Parts: sequence; structure tokens; C-alpha cells
Amino acid sequence: MNSKNLPPHPLLPWTQPGWQERVSVWVDRELNSLGIHREGPLKVLHMRTWSAFASIPTTRGTVYFKAPSLENSYEAGLTEILTQLRPDCTVELLAIDLAQGWTLSADSGEILRNSIRTVDDLPHWDPVLPLYAEFQIELAQHITDLLSTGAPDRRLSRFPGLYRNLLMDTKNLRVDNPPGLTMDEHRRLLALQPEVDELCLQLASFGLPETICHEEVHDANVLMNEERAIFTDWADSSIGHPFLSMLVTIRSAAYRAGLEEDAPEMYRLRDIYLEPWSAYGSSTELRTAFNIAYRLAMINRSLSYHLCMAKLPEQYKIENDSIPGWLQDFLET
Repeated sequence: MNSKNLPPHPLLPWTQPGWQERVSVWVDRELNSLGIHREGPLKVLHMRTWSAFASIPTTRGTVYFKAPSLENSYEAGLTEILTQLRPDCTVELLAIDLAQGWTLSADSGEILRNSIRTVDDLPHWDPVLPLYAEFQIELAQHITDLLSTGAPDRRLSRFPGLYRNLLMDTKNLRVDNPPGLTMDEHRRLLALQPEVDELCLQLASFGLPETICHEEVHDANVLMNEERAIFTDWADSSIGHPFLSMLVTIRSAAYRAGLEEDAPEMYRLRDIYLEPWSAYGSSTELRTAFNIAYRLAMINRSLSYHLCMAKLPEQYKIENDSIPGWLQDFLET
């Protein structure tokens, strides 16, 4: 959704008068302190209900500015920690304003999407997925630091309670209000609470470390820089079971290749991602854990959309049914 033409709202700073002028002043100050100078105006690439994003031509090439919604303001601090811990596979931060959640980053490569046009291009994912798994394994040692940024805590011990609280918000689930949940769907989701409890216990029993979960590792959020993968856009992130990350990855890769998400090519990508986790279980055990997490990830996606959209007026949400939509996907599986 593009919020550019919607009425101002305090949770979305870019809808406020004078916002772009304030950003320009900050950008100029930060760039000048680095000996970099702007060569043209900010070009706003999008203004959505979760972030605003702009490109800026400079004497160092294009740099990028990002501002999150207030509900996603943890992204700046999270990005800062990730760049400190793994600068090799995160964007180069030029400046950051933690109070406002603003980041300014260097051009870090070309999106992977530009290299994937057909099913024959899927092997471009082969070096990316194990790198992301290794990234998660290493970051599990820093979970306290990750949580300190305010990133959503979706660890399995908390997940059933988050699910129950989500189901109580019948307004944002649009119960009996198309295209939201029907009354029957809502009743079925309520009845599945014991099953969600059990799925979380089963998933925890595999002993995989909880860590950073980038929930949108798709081909537009992976940059390629001289064959090196860079992960960007940490707005839709949480701290929880690592395999929750793979739902959007698999679905988006299948969509781009014109395949179903259960196609053999998608199972191959799944196994490539799972290989670095072999110290935590056999291939059969890891695949079982993956399948459980794949279902729970649909609830997790609903939770993320609920976080950034629940407090907004209806006119901001009218074109987006992702809060109930992901729960409907959960029911279908």
C-alpha cells in the first residue's frame, strides 16, 4: 500500500508536513560529515504503512535513506547490531538516528531478483541460503543483544500466548467483515489453540537455537555484491525459531519460477538451507521441524502485519488483508 495520498497519521512520520525537508537536512549533515555531497534531490521510492524509502545521488554514488513506522522503529537498532556482528553480509551503514529510526546506507549491490527470471535461474539461491543459515546460527549467540533493540520476541515459549492475543482482536481480523475472517474461520482458529501449543512444544523439542528471523528473505531483499550475498530490509524481523524465516523465501522463489511451493525444486532449496543445521539433527528430523515451522510461520506473518497496521485507521488497511489472510492460509494447511 502507498500511504502518500492518505491523511496524516502520527505513526507514519512521512505523512506529516515538512517531513521530507527535515530528512534532507539530516541527510546533508550526515553526508557532509563523511566528506560526501549530495548531487540531486531525494527520490522517494515508496511510502508504505511500514516504511518510507528514498534514493539519493551523491559524489560517492547512490545512497539510500529509510524510515520505519513508529511500530517498526526497532529496525534501525537491529540493523546497527547486525552490521557490527556480520558486516560481510549486511549493508554498509553510513549514518543512523536511533531516536527516529532513520538509516542511511551505501549502495551494497544489485538485487538478486535481477538474476532470477525462470526456473533455470533458481541455482542463484544455492550460495545464499546456507549463508543465511550460518548467519542465524552465529547470531543465536547474541540473542540478548538482538532483543534489546525492541525487535518482536516471538520465541516458542511466548508464541501460543501471542496467537491467543491475536485472535482476540476481532476488529483487525475483520471477523464477519469481508475480506476478513468468517465467523466459522474464527471459531476454527480458536479451536486450534491446543494444536498451536502442541506444535510449539514439538518444534522446541528439536533443540534448534532461537535467533534472528528475517521474515522476508526474498529476491528483492538479497543484494549480490561480487558474488557475495547481502541481506537487507530488517523491518519484518523477529526473534524466534530460525525456520520461521523460510515461508516467504520458498513461496516467493516458487512464484518467480512459476512453480508450486511443493515442487521438487523448492524441496531442493529447503535442503540446501537445512544443510548447515546438520549438527542439530538428522535430515529427517530437520525436515520435520521445517514442516512444523512452515505452518507456524503463517501465524508469525499475521503477527508482523498486526504489529505495524493494527493501530492505523481503516483507510490505511482497506487494501491489505494480510492480518486475516495469513491466518486463512494457516487454516488451509
